[in-house]
Amino acid sequence: MPLITRLSLEYCTVLLGSCIQSKSLIQGKLIHQHLLKCLQRTHETNLINFDLPFEKLVDLYVACNELKIARHVFDKMPHRSKNVVLWNLLIRAYAWNGPFEEAIDLYYKMLGYGITPNRFTFPFVLKACSALKEVDGGREIHFDIKRLRLESNVYVSTALVDFYAKCGCLDDAKEVFDKMPKRDVVAWNSMISGFSLHEGSYDEVVRLLVEMQNDTSPNSSTIVGVLPAVAQVNSLRHGKEIHGFCVRMGFVGDVVVGTGILDVYGKCQRIDYARRIFDMMGIVKNEVTWSAMAGAYVVCNFMREALELFCQLLMLKDDGIVLSAVTLATVTGVCAKLTDLSMGSCLHCYAIKSGFVLDLMVGNTLLSMYAKCGIINGAMRFFNEMYIRDAVSYTAIISGYVQNGNSEEGLRMLLEMQLSGINPEKATMASVLSACSHLAALHYGSCSHCHAIVCGFTADTMICNALIDMYAKCGKIDTARKVFDRMHKRGIVSWNTLIIAYGIHGIGLEALWLFENMQSEGLKPDDVTFICLISACSHSGLVAEGKYWFGAMTQEFGIVPRMEHYACMVDLLSRAGLFKEVHGFIEKMPLEPDVHVWGALLSACRIYKNVELGEGVSKKIQKLGPESTGNFVLLSNMYSAVGRWDDAARVRITQKEQGFEKSPGCSWIEISGVVHTFFGGGDRSHPQLTQITNKLDELLVEMKRLGYQAESSYVFQDVEEEEKERVLLYHSEKLAIAFGILSLSPNKPILVTKNLRVCGDCHTAIKFISLVTKRDITVRDASRFHHFKDGICNCGDFW
Repeated sequence: MPLITRLSLEYCTVLLGSCIQSKSLIQGKLIHQHLLKCLQRTHETNLINFDLPFEKLVDLYVACNELKIARHVFDKMPHRSKNVVLWNLLIRAYAWNGPFEEAIDLYYKMLGYGITPNRFTFPFVLKACSALKEVDGGREIHFDIKRLRLESNVYVSTALVDFYAKCGCLDDAKEVFDKMPKRDVVAWNSMISGFSLHEGSYDEVVRLLVEMQNDTSPNSSTIVGVLPAVAQVNSLRHGKEIHGFCVRMGFVGDVVVGTGILDVYGKCQRIDYARRIFDMMGIVKNEVTWSAMAGAYVVCNFMREALELFCQLLMLKDDGIVLSAVTLATVTGVCAKLTDLSMGSCLHCYAIKSGFVLDLMVGNTLLSMYAKCGIINGAMRFFNEMYIRDAVSYTAIISGYVQNGNSEEGLRMLLEMQLSGINPEKATMASVLSACSHLAALHYGSCSHCHAIVCGFTADTMICNALIDMYAKCGKIDTARKVFDRMHKRGIVSWNTLIIAYGIHGIGLEALWLFENMQSEGLKPDDVTFICLISACSHSGLVAEGKYWFGAMTQEFGIVPRMEHYACMVDLLSRAGLFKEVHGFIEKMPLEPDVHVWGALLSACRIYKNVELGEGVSKKIQKLGPESTGNFVLLSNMYSAVGRWDDAARVRITQKEQGFEKSPGCSWIEISGVVHTFFGGGDRSHPQLTQITNKLDELLVEMKRLGYQAESSYVFQDVEEEEKERVLLYHSEKLAIAFGILSLSPNKPILVTKNLRVCGDCHTAIKFISLVTKRDITVRDASRFHHFKDGICNCGDFW
């Protein structure tokens, strides 16, 4: 058995040095095996001779991206290495490739073994801290830097600036930067790019860029750091100035700079400039450039062009262009916006084949795509198959349920999200509040408001707008107003949301006052504002005011009326029974009336029992093609109301033949956080139905004493009068109200939500119920709110 000599170990060290240069992993592993065999044969006293070759082995494995093996070799070395360079090598590898925690852990182990870090150690470990946003750990390392008097070193100080800036500690970054005795271009770039990452720092980025030029010249990396800030504030002027500077300095040939300029033009809505930059880049374009161009098309709402670009990119795969998860997610997002299920499904297949389906970002966009295309069951199946889920995943599925009319399931998914330990984000809360609005689930809505306050979400305008909508649709218009009044910043959407809220509550004068107040604060109304305003006038019977603001919209504000504005005006005039004026208004419309315009008129024909006009309007709707069951139901009910049962049956048959199914009447009420649903037409699913019907029978006796008589014209079946009274008594809103009386204390108001418009008999009956029970009752139907108190409804029987 030959002796292991120092010479043979030195020879192995030399060979390993050659392997490092050539990254020859196979040869390195053979030498590793030889060293292990030699290690087994040697004496304890000679172990120190193995330090150098094993250090080279660690170096080789790191160079070949075999970090796990490198760490294993390092941990099993015969002697714990005192070589700070080797420790730095591993810390750097972890800082660049992760896990980042290992870099920090190694740093503290290094200190524990009494090894003093040097100026190269700190940039690496600080990089790991910034990747983890480990602010406290980074501050401790900063203390070590001060202790070793390395703070004046330009490389260490630059790393500190970069760490603090990326962690959002901008004041700390500025303090370190200002104390630097000497700053090179890298230090300036770290400061600029760090500030550029954070919203609201644009002015500081510009100031730093100007100040930098008194010290040193910006390079292409400087420009790359500045451009995201320019794109963030959509500053087209500064974007053009930087573009010109890059042309003069010759930076435009840099693919990263060119991509950044393209992104700025896209964010500034100049798709023509962005496309010109893209085309000029020629063959230097990389995958990020293609992705940025697709993103620019998305920002500028050129969705089809974004898909065409992606198809071109697919054809270039063989030319070295590699698709990334970002590109796939961007294009899948386009399919979601276009509700292009066919293309979206193809992208899903591609994601499976390429392995990108495991990427969380791609998975989340696929979820969103299926949900927005109405394939909520498919979205849920994919959600259940996902290996990793985050807040975005849950938000996508919750939003999908809400958008597809299943708000109860959306709230259930919120509970599942919280049980899984994932906290809702702002986007999640917006979807949850929308679900609460739909269900009139005040308990859930109030809890969501509390969560938003605790998390600081109420500083966000979008969340406040959702809260205003939620409280308004849960019958709490005063609370909605309080949210509005306490907002730090209100946009046009905030004002519009509250105006329409006052409208559906029948408080039209308050909506008009709010509109005037909005203008006095210097905010210019948009086209949506006038839809909200005219609708509010319609619900409150403010015909003169509605007509005035419709005219002023064009004359004073220069807004050209859209079809929605004309539909609101037809609704306003029709509700008031001004059929002759409506006829003239429709004839003078510059647009061809659509189904919504005629539908508003047909609704009024039903209220005023104008069968002749209703038949004519119905024929026009049939020619255009009805969009839903609503118009069939209105005509059928109108025939039934005047006793034309055969005509009513004929309309129902036509409706069925054309594939339109009437939605059953449904009402729901929230009791102690639980939503109870009731259906009309003999539904007996509620466990307390017997008590509910007994309560209705008791109420009917009291109501009749006060003069109530069932309005049998609202029963649309040809049955006996006594049977009609029973049918009317068990309408879904009456069932829900009776359950509310049984379940809530006498001093609590009752809020019921209905999916259809409340019928005339129910409207009359609820006025009597509010008088008999001395309770405030609110019913939100498909059209508006009805607030009943002491036998009176605030709609004034005008709905």
